[in-house]
Amino acid sequence: MEYGICNLAVVPLRAEPSDRSEMVSQLLFGEAFEILEWKDKWVQITTALDNYTGWIDRLQFAMLGHLAYKRLLQTPAPVTYRPVTQAWKILDNTVVYLPAGASLVFLEGSTSYIGNQRYEIIGEIGDTDSIANIARSFLNAPYLWGGKTHFGIDCSGFTQIVYKLKGILLKRDASLQAGEGITVDSVLQAKVGDLAFFNNEEGRITHVGIILSGGKIIHASGKVKIDSIDTQGIYSEELKRYTHRLKIVKRYF
Repeated sequence: MEYGICNLAVVPLRAEPSDRSEMVSQLLFGEAFEILEWKDKWVQITTALDNYTGWIDRLQFAMLGHLAYKRLLQTPAPVTYRPVTQAWKILDNTVVYLPAGASLVFLEGSTSYIGNQRYEIIGEIGDTDSIANIARSFLNAPYLWGGKTHFGIDCSGFTQIVYKLKGILLKRDASLQAGEGITVDSVLQAKVGDLAFFNNEEGRITHVGIILSGGKIIHASGKVKIDSIDTQGIYSEELKRYTHRLKIVKRYF
């Protein structure tokens, strides 16, 4: 078995081995994966973070040794993950600008290796912000199917990245996230940071958002925005109607 790690700011993860294929998710800098298949300029992978499978360009990652990959997966992990916004690539003295949710992995000290390249932190994200403040930092980020950054994000990518920045790892899709955590009896009993899930007419969970105080929810729908929520669902003041039907509320911390 072979392994790799993302060494660029953000890399599209596609459903099929083609630049025209649907982007189902994204890899962020520092995210590792298992390689399943090589095909022309493409590599099929399964991510270590959330077991998501897709195709990436074979020029957009670095190989990772078996032992290094296994160390990343150990629990409790003998490594330190630190969310960073800028990193210094020591070999060629260049700066890499990174999205929120990117991370450097430190096996020892303050030096991190991505493949055979050595990096040091220049800027990083503090761990003191509340989950609500982290979520609000994404306000007005445009909706992008499969996106996971401030420059484009979908509903479950939004919840996954916000939680990742608080050290909590969620699965990638809303329906999978809904299978985790502890059920809250009613949205009226929800706390700030709980996740609310919404279903379509067939009863399938298709949307998720983060509960705020005062009967509000922040979610990615068109853009990341704040709307009202009650026992029925999300009510949009802008559209003057309910836009999403509430299914369940879950708590993760």
